[in-house]
Amino acid sequence: MPVHDTQNLKKTPLDSLHLESNAKMVPFAGYSMPVQYQDGIIAEHLHTRQKASIFDVSHMGQARLTGSGAAAALETLVPGDILNLKAGRTRYTVLTNDQGGIIDDLMVTNRGDHLYLVVNADGKERDFAHIESRLGEAAGLEILETQALIALQGPAAMDVLRRFSDKAKTQAFMSADDMEIDGTPCLATRSGYSGEDGFEISCAAKDAEKLARSLLAAPEVAPAGLGARDSLRLEAGLCLYGSDIDETTTPIEANLGWIIGKRRREEGGFPGTDIIQEQLKSGASKKLVGIKPEGKAPARAHTIIEDTEGNPIGEVTSGGYGPSVGGPVAMGYVKTDLSKPETGVNLMVRGKALPGRVIKLPFVEHRYFKI
Repeated sequence: MPVHDTQNLKKTPLDSLHLESNAKMVPFAGYSMPVQYQDGIIAEHLHTRQKASIFDVSHMGQARLTGSGAAAALETLVPGDILNLKAGRTRYTVLTNDQGGIIDDLMVTNRGDHLYLVVNADGKERDFAHIESRLGEAAGLEILETQALIALQGPAAMDVLRRFSDKAKTQAFMSADDMEIDGTPCLATRSGYSGEDGFEISCAAKDAEKLARSLLAAPEVAPAGLGARDSLRLEAGLCLYGSDIDETTTPIEANLGWIIGKRRREEGGFPGTDIIQEQLKSGASKKLVGIKPEGKAPARAHTIIEDTEGNPIGEVTSGGYGPSVGGPVAMGYVKTDLSKPETGVNLMVRGKALPGRVIKLPFVEHRYFKI
């Protein structure tokens, strides 16, 4: 029988489908969400790497930013170049605070007459309140409460989607287009959180179950839950908000300097500009790195990282078993002068120092579609 938490949790439009599929449901960001299905996390992870999986991400926050001043207004809150974002293109950026810390990360798509935003589930109310309170009269925020979001991820994702729409064949990575998928009007963004090719598909909540069933009818596609989503993104070296990035970490410390284009680096105009510009110029004291523990024992979040002489130099922020790697993987912050790949470290697991080494992220090669 399916396991379902009885707390007063919100449910996504795919809740009945999850229960029908015998998903193990857990509380996450105020929602009842599937952490895994019958075959388990490792099988779901490997299936995504080899074929394609769908993930229910309807708990994420979706919104429209409208008005002729929307792009300029958003640039006062993020370091990304939004004014030069072409119609139909998507950009990853972050909301920063006055100390240069990351309030949240988000995706921004230029839809021509508005900006389409997707923020993380756990902080969406906070994020939208933060954005709306600072827009003034230049733009308006419309929260899309009746939209669902489904991620189709894996090397077979395009082959599956093009059976419904020819647009999928040529759609570029980090771009968005309207599609009709088995009669369901959708917005498909070629992006994702697995390191694989894939799409994030927004549709009306009332159509979400029909859309999911249409995708699951493809022989290459299986459902996957939050457990596989986390192990996939960790292997891909992708940050999880609240673990690898938060209000105490800057984009430079988190190895996200690439999201700040030349114009924004020079002009600034976003919260924390002075601190971030100084770190771009002189470097930061700590840096997010990949860590490969030796042996089989994983180094979980909050594991203390020491140098080979036993001096504390940082902390693991994400860690676990990497099914594609075939062993433990981790990410964490270390002192910048000890962040060079192949630097030896010790990981304090259950009071015992276990050896590991710094590696260049990601653990598995990204396989995004590039034209």
